[in-house]
Amino acid sequence: MPGERPAADGRGLADGRTVADGRPAVVVNGARHTEPPPPVAARPGTPVPLGARFRTGPGQVAGTNFALWAGGAEAVDLCLFDGAGPGARESRVRLTELTHEIWHGFVPGVRPGQRYGYRVHGRWDPWTGARWNPAKLLLDPYARAVDGDFGLPPEVYGHVRDWPEQRVADTVRDDRDSAPYVPKGVVVHDDDDWSDDHRPKTPWADSVIYELHVRGFTKLHPDIPPELRGTYAGLAHPAAIEHLTRLGVTAVELLPVHQFAHESHLLERGLRNYWGYNSVGYFAPHAAYAASGTTGEQVGEFKRMVRALHAAGIEVILDVVYNHTAEAGELGPTLSLKGIDNRGYYRLQPDARRYADYTGCGNTLHVVQPHVLRLITDSLRYWVTEMGVDGFRFDLAAALARSMHDVDMLSPFLAVIGQDPVLRRVKLIAEPWDVGSGGYQVGAFPPLWTEWNDRYRGAVRDFWRHALPDVREMGYRLSGSSDLYAWGGRRPYASVNFVTAHDGFTLRDLVSYERKHNEANGEGNRDGTDDNRSWNCGAEGETDDPAVRALRRRQLRNLLTTLLLSTGVPMLVAGDEMGRTQRGSNNAYCQDNETSWVDWSLRDDPEWAPLLALASRLLALRHHHPVLRRRAFFSGRAHSADGLRDLAWFTAGGTEMTERDWYAPAATLGMFLSGRDIPGRDEHGDPITDDSFLAVLHAGGEPAGFVLPGAPWAQRYEVVVDTGREEQDEAPGTGYPAGTPITVEARTVLLLRVAG
Repeated sequence: MPGERPAADGRGLADGRTVADGRPAVVVNGARHTEPPPPVAARPGTPVPLGARFRTGPGQVAGTNFALWAGGAEAVDLCLFDGAGPGARESRVRLTELTHEIWHGFVPGVRPGQRYGYRVHGRWDPWTGARWNPAKLLLDPYARAVDGDFGLPPEVYGHVRDWPEQRVADTVRDDRDSAPYVPKGVVVHDDDDWSDDHRPKTPWADSVIYELHVRGFTKLHPDIPPELRGTYAGLAHPAAIEHLTRLGVTAVELLPVHQFAHESHLLERGLRNYWGYNSVGYFAPHAAYAASGTTGEQVGEFKRMVRALHAAGIEVILDVVYNHTAEAGELGPTLSLKGIDNRGYYRLQPDARRYADYTGCGNTLHVVQPHVLRLITDSLRYWVTEMGVDGFRFDLAAALARSMHDVDMLSPFLAVIGQDPVLRRVKLIAEPWDVGSGGYQVGAFPPLWTEWNDRYRGAVRDFWRHALPDVREMGYRLSGSSDLYAWGGRRPYASVNFVTAHDGFTLRDLVSYERKHNEANGEGNRDGTDDNRSWNCGAEGETDDPAVRALRRRQLRNLLTTLLLSTGVPMLVAGDEMGRTQRGSNNAYCQDNETSWVDWSLRDDPEWAPLLALASRLLALRHHHPVLRRRAFFSGRAHSADGLRDLAWFTAGGTEMTERDWYAPAATLGMFLSGRDIPGRDEHGDPITDDSFLAVLHAGGEPAGFVLPGAPWAQRYEVVVDTGREEQDEAPGTGYPAGTPITVEARTVLLLRVAG
């Protein structure tokens, strides 16, 4: 019957005994033993810090202190390996000291470079959530380097994966040894000094984020040595940094670089997890991105990359995945936390065999538990203090903010982050949703946090495909989304504005495809969203039609210009500034190939080079004009007798918009930004003043007239950017007297500076 415990099967019983003789059975490198090998002696050591720390112990003896939280375990064996690969010999050290649920010991003679893992003993009782299985070698959650890759043969599963009755397969213990098939943690030497590093500390209002993939950004770069492409060292290369500085971004947001594993369904199809949202080691830089080695060398290589970016004035933000792990649900592998204390680390359903899944990935970390919260915050502080990073973007952050069930903005996670003396000083970005009930929380995170603003993404996409019923939404998004963020002391830079991200179409594909094309993923094109809000400009996919191609380039200029003129923090995706395409894939998470890698040949392609030049010019304009990167919301009120306000909206007739105008269908919107009334003062205490600008956005398919506003707004205007042109003038462009009726070409942004 469903839920009944399986009968004796010759492999394992629910309490962890084998049927043969009742003694614990262990398989070591293919040989079956009823008792583990003779132990290596360990001294008591200390319960802090957690993880493996090389140091000098009592009597000036060099060695490593090991400490592992395993709350419900009955015993813990530290396993030391004398080499790599299946043939490595294993020695075991029983950790006999237990302090506050932390098993610990100091092992003399263990030095940096030593490979290790744990075997944790306890009950096998999946019906109550207990899944201890000492046959499975477990990765230390605090391992700071990982050697080897995660394949997923049957041996790495705690249960019998091929059990005939699949409905109860997860309840049958698998006693095969997993050690030959899983990576090992590596002891790392703490020998770094950050005194020579200078963090850029770019204010939020001045920040421009560039989302990139370490491997994909550098894999095809012709000016980076082949042996460094796809690595941390490749991203630190002057050729990579030159592009970032030339473009004018202030921070790179790296797709996950925590050690991650590949899902079984991908490996079975000959694919791999490319994006990396499948973490298994929260302290270890992903070893596959290292050019220098994987027995600790990856740590130093990552640090050198951070230093090189800092020296160029570029901050490093990590995309982190603390909401779930690569161990998936009850049918997933046993790699680390599941075998250390399944009930202590994961949220379980009332039927404790099953996992609560607010992430869509099979499991959810139980952040309310103190030791789980400690794991996350220890990891965050480590990456700031010892690895040099400047901030974090939290994947599915709403899952972290759940208390017992509901999203709670007073949750332990948010409270701890808010008071932590290290973490409250770095950049914190929330992806403010998860897949659970009530998980959409855009605008709800507390002060200190910024958020990915998908309301901005939807509005801008819809405006330029002429799908908005009116311009109310667009007005809010252009001016900083005060409807979402003007509360609790939050500022316009609480909104991370983006039109594209790693997940979805590239900017070029957004104007080239109306349907997703994910066939290469092998999932029947069922994966990926169908809500793309895209317009293909008259042809699906690549085309030789010159009119369609020209219109697509114009739409790219419109989208890019809108993003970089909007109030808030803009985020670009690597390659969008020069027309990168994924051939219609909007879910390239498993495409570790040219589909996802940045195509650097576009940089010199006459068709796409002007887009890169425009992006650089717009970012330079943003950098030099504080009116485009305000630190406070607009008031919309006049601050002087002449009636000039800091923000004003205009119809195509040159008159200020009324309440009725906001609700009327329209394809044209004029936004006036006054540089005379910028709140705040500069670092010297002086008032901040700037030029004033008028932005005219016209999404209609036909040219439209627009009357340039007169006094008190301006006497004369000069064109700075005209997206109707392939090439942009560097010097001030065409001038017009105020009150002049001008023609705005179809689907065009005009940016005009107030002259005089």
